[in-house]
Amino acid sequence: MNYANIKFNDIANGEGVRVSLFVSGCTHHCKNCFNKETWDFDYGSPFTSDVQEKIISALAPSHISGLTLLGGEPMEPANQKGLIDFVKTVKALYPNKTIWCYTGYLYDDELLKPSRAHCPWTRELLSYIDILVDGEFKEELKDITLRFKGSSNQRIIDVQASLLMDTVVLSPYNEKKSSKFRQII
Repeated sequence: MNYANIKFNDIANGEGVRVSLFVSGCTHHCKNCFNKETWDFDYGSPFTSDVQEKIISALAPSHISGLTLLGGEPMEPANQKGLIDFVKTVKALYPNKTIWCYTGYLYDDELLKPSRAHCPWTRELLSYIDILVDGEFKEELKDITLRFKGSSNQRIIDVQASLLMDTVVLSPYNEKKSSKFRQII
């Protein structure tokens, strides 16, 4: 697996200050994607054990809230295979830090059911993810008042509650930004 970028102090892709890993490879090709270069699975650099150790070390400070996976497409089967052991290690080392994942695949229709995205690692990978932002970015549904997502079709899912309840449980993060915040931007 390759990765395109790592942000070690990211405040845009999940709650708090996060370490964000942008994986390479995506087959969605959403119109006006903000990260088109990551569509290519060969883009960027190899996701080596040294890179993984740098991320794990960067997660240690108490001001870091957790890890965010995005890209590209973390839930492409090839990327799931490349991420599973790493995410498992992160969760074991930092059980109180959250893991967020952005995917164009739908949680209930594509990740949990037979589909191109569902593979031998999907269920286990989801078991380590706290928040999943699902659904392709849709330019015609773009809404800058939404928190942590770009278009209104996307959902912010509490994965652990969803797995427990065997239904989609939306996170409170689905609410729009406060009106006070909207006035600032």
